[in-house]
Amino acid sequence: MVPAPLKKQLGNLEEGFVLKRSVFQPCLELHPIAEWNKVMQKINKLNRFVKKNNDFIRAFTAGVKMVEIDATGRLLIPKDLIQFSKIDKDIVLSSAVSIIEIWDKNLYESALESSMADFADLAEQVMGNQNEDEDGIS
Repeated sequence: MVPAPLKKQLGNLEEGFVLKRSVFQPCLELHPIAEWNKVMQKINKLNRFVKKNNDFIRAFTAGVKMVEIDATGRLLIPKDLIQFSKIDKDIVLSSAVSIIEIWDKNLYESALESSMADFADLAEQVMGNQNEDEDGIS
């Protein structure tokens, strides 16, 4: 079941969603169609006659499924994606800006635990040198 606040974040539920394997983690990504179309616009610009582009496209779109959230807020996850994400019993739905990550609860907690030790360094590397705002505050 998708909680009401996440349904609101996902926008128009009638348009449907794309469910896919995550690139970096053993979790799934739920993309609203509008967000998926933005990603695919970028991917469609890749030259498929360049082997690494073709390999990337194949790996990135492996296991992609069109899914819908039913009237009661349930989402059916296909068996191959359950196996990929190692979802056992309990799941975590985690907001990741414009998408929702779907995790096995134990794997999610392990991933958070391992990343928390380096989070301060990561935050500084990713966000520390950005002074794009007019007020100069980063």
